[in-house]
Amino acid sequence: MVSQVKLIAEPWDLGEGGYQVGNFPPLWSEWNGKYRDAVRDFWRGEEHTLGEFASRLTGSPDLYAHHGRRPRASINFVTAHDGFTLRDLVSYNEKHNEANGEDNRDGTDDNRSWNCGVEGETDDPEVLGLRARQTRNFIATLMLSQGVPMLGHGDELGRTQRGNNNAYCQDNEVSWIDWRLTDEQRELMDFTRYVIGLRAAHPVLRRRRFFQGGTATRDDQPLPDLVWLLPDGREMSEEDWQRSDAHSVAVFLNGDAIAEPDGQGRPVVDDSFLLLLNGYWEPVGFRLPGPVYGERWTCLLDTTEPTGLSDEPEYKPGDVLRVASRSLVLLTRPPRTAR
Repeated sequence: MVSQVKLIAEPWDLGEGGYQVGNFPPLWSEWNGKYRDAVRDFWRGEEHTLGEFASRLTGSPDLYAHHGRRPRASINFVTAHDGFTLRDLVSYNEKHNEANGEDNRDGTDDNRSWNCGVEGETDDPEVLGLRARQTRNFIATLMLSQGVPMLGHGDELGRTQRGNNNAYCQDNEVSWIDWRLTDEQRELMDFTRYVIGLRAAHPVLRRRRFFQGGTATRDDQPLPDLVWLLPDGREMSEEDWQRSDAHSVAVFLNGDAIAEPDGQGRPVVDDSFLLLLNGYWEPVGFRLPGPVYGERWTCLLDTTEPTGLSDEPEYKPGDVLRVASRSLVLLTRPPRTAR
């Protein structure tokens, strides 16, 4: 039925003013190219990126909320059918389109990529380890963002186009998927499956309405639905957002303060989460906030681990958790009320 059709725009067109992301009417969703750019910039360590990254992580309310639209309007993606694959995004600083026959003039030059220290293929274990972690960072960020995630085909397998960011004309090994998977590729596929499972299991990670900054309607829950925290545990100030060297932040997602009901009109209660994001090139210690946020936290995800699973013990308020350079950690606590 036409009423069940999902309307999704790729909001680019030719000429001045041709890019119309955020300007489609209600019921439309849009490929959010601003999400792509902000997430790429944050994880490659660009300055003055934290504020926009936070907006993209929370569903891009600056683009959609004022039109009465909802987070599902944002189709979040890091890679798509054109441009670099995810593996190439962390392996190349420049496009390598010589095989296309246009003297490398075709394809975009605005890739916002980072090769992690070596251009292209390498056997350097440190570079390979960093690339693998960055890949997990991108996939985890995508699946933990509000909105609708879109994963490029083959990115969960580490597919490469050898640095070609305009491979539409290559009907050969450059654009094909090789299904003979290595152990590392199977590991990445398992990681991706695990993070997708986390998203599917927790409604606070895929809210139907934007965060409002409001609290739950119970005396025992004084916290807003969303809180941004500095690594030292204090709430972020406007000045903190403006710092050029701000590369690390924590966000509290309150599963006890989901305002919208489920499809049957029942209250939605979920676990609460602390997402610790370190886009800095050195480890950062995150001090966990006070007991009002939670008396006990356990780790669900750590992108330094190939599987995403951590065997670290539980954490308490005031504990300092060392988050490795360019990595993220997801902590959880159970809801304070019965579901």
